[in-house]
Amino acid sequence: MALQESWHLRNRSRECSITQTPFTEDQPIITAIFPDPDSSGYVRKDFCESAWADRSPEDEPPFSYWRTKFQATQTNESQPVVTKQSAEELLKQLVEDDQEHTENTRYILAVMLERQKILRETDTQPTPTGILRIYEHRKTGEIFIVKDPNIPLDEVEKFQLEVMELLSPQKSIVQEETPEPTAAEESDPKPAEGDLL
Repeated sequence: MALQESWHLRNRSRECSITQTPFTEDQPIITAIFPDPDSSGYVRKDFCESAWADRSPEDEPPFSYWRTKFQATQTNESQPVVTKQSAEELLKQLVEDDQEHTENTRYILAVMLERQKILRETDTQPTPTGILRIYEHRKTGEIFIVKDPNIPLDEVEKFQLEVMELLSPQKSIVQEETPEPTAAEESDPKPAEGDLL
């Protein structure tokens, strides 16, 4: 596996990571991403504005940060169960699997979800291996860090078609329907082949 260049970070916190004061609905907060000392990835922290302002220059600098509003994570209990995999589920799965050959697909999915106003791009960060785009889920606050593979324009459509194929429901085998028997057939059924007369 190549060095990981995509990450899916947990939902937003319900309290400030410094003061432990619970956030209130629509409260302005600062979301920041820091390098994770325990792995080669990142860790997310959420701060109230006053705690963020009180940080000193000696505090660890974030990899990325932005101002947002706290919203309690919404559940989808009222939504009907869908049989096909959604673009969100597919993106989560591919980011967690982190296979190099899915890099283009991950990026196309992130852009698709941004256009659908499900994700919003909050930042871009250049790295030695390319640009990392940081997306936040508008409802849940989940963060996706996805490498921009700089797909040539003449290849974009090919990858879009691949993504649409991945999102299409699997074809199910439909059994051939037998016509309903008529009243005459029900009263005088014909013997099946092999039955004794």
